[in-house]
Amino acid sequence: MGNLSFEEFKKLDLRTGKVISAEVVPGSENLLNLQIDIGDPSTSSGLGKRQIIAGIAKYYSPKELVGKNLVIVANLEPKKLMGLESQGMILCAEVNGEPVCLVPLKDVPPGSNVR
Repeated sequence: MGNLSFEEFKKLDLRTGKVISAEVVPGSENLLNLQIDIGDPSTSSGLGKRQIIAGIAKYYSPKELVGKNLVIVANLEPKKLMGLESQGMILCAEVNGEPVCLVPLKDVPPGSNVR
């Protein structure tokens, strides 16, 4: 994997988002449909609500994710998964082949920039 320049890295829009709801995508064992609050869109930093489809259903139940603050990539091109549009990506570490969602250590408002 090549080195990424700082200018390229700055193009990523990393934000915090609070999971409003989560459900298993019908017909899939791996995918969760997450509705995520990325801040009040009437403010300069808020992006509103987004749908993110994440392949973490084998590792997290919908119930344990609701109310959690996660770190997301907010400016990815939307992608269709199982007929649903994913409007971002949650960030996870990989530990022994399993995803571990990244969460802020303190409570932060949805839509906060991650630097």
